[in-house]
Amino acid sequence: MKVNAPGGHRALFAGLLVVVLWASAFPAIRVAAPELGVIGLSFARLLVATLALLVFAALARARMPRARDLGWIAACGFFGMTAYQLLLNWGELHVPAGTASIIVAAAPLVSVAVARLLFSERISAVTIVGSAIALAGVAFVCLARAGVSLSASVWIVVAAMVVQGVYHPLQRPLLQRYTSVEVACYAMVAGTVMTLPFVPLGWEEMLGAGAGPWLAAVYLGLLPSALGFVLWAYAVARMPVAVSTSLLYLVPPVAVLIAWLWLGELPIPAELLGGAVVILGVLIIARAPRPAPRPAAAAPAASGSTTSTRPRRSP
Repeated sequence: MKVNAPGGHRALFAGLLVVVLWASAFPAIRVAAPELGVIGLSFARLLVATLALLVFAALARARMPRARDLGWIAACGFFGMTAYQLLLNWGELHVPAGTASIIVAAAPLVSVAVARLLFSERISAVTIVGSAIALAGVAFVCLARAGVSLSASVWIVVAAMVVQGVYHPLQRPLLQRYTSVEVACYAMVAGTVMTLPFVPLGWEEMLGAGAGPWLAAVYLGLLPSALGFVLWAYAVARMPVAVSTSLLYLVPPVAVLIAWLWLGELPIPAELLGGAVVILGVLIIARAPRPAPRPAAAAPAASGSTTSTRPRRSP
């Protein structure tokens, strides 16, 4: 993969680790959601992640956000945390873990479109071709799994995919002024606060859940959420959105494998073939030529331009 930015190889490794963590989240949700409930699991996961990130942020001497950035933080918290958790947990009550991961894999297409609209990020022809191939692989795997139709639950997972796709590029203005740890912490706290009004509706299910679902919820909060979002913010800050989010196409094959080992959801040959097509699309997107920086962004005086992807500390 062509990742030529400073720290690009470390960013790529961080992105690949996020792939494994987020892939494991889909079967973990299938374990926890039936007993904890949609709201209970969403709140428990976000709360555990928030507490872990607050501790880490304190050790890292993270700064308080500026008032001018609260709107971006609220948007990240809503799309990336509150809405995504509620919708995905709801959908996975009836949609298999592997299938849900395949649907969510289309999020990078939304991310690239949002980056184009909000930040005028250029999209190469190679990226378009790779995205089309990867999306074809996603569709192929969806159609391959018997018994899954376009039910309401599938559309709920599709909605989760859309809000996650919106979330990823929304971090970029924040990553110009804050570290990846700070951005992940701000968004997680905002998402947890926005979930609080729903907690009374899921309180009884939370109290009646057994140890297994709670352990799964703690795992989801500590690793896929807390560690995963810090690593993802680090990766997004050092790679173009089209490249970094293309790594998410690797989540479905890994999720199918983990769901097979953990839940006994056996993959069928057609799913494996579709996963190979998805990986092919990822490789094509990752090898797409990077857009040349705009003249204004290259000048020293424009170090705070919105085209910069590296986090920096404010004076």
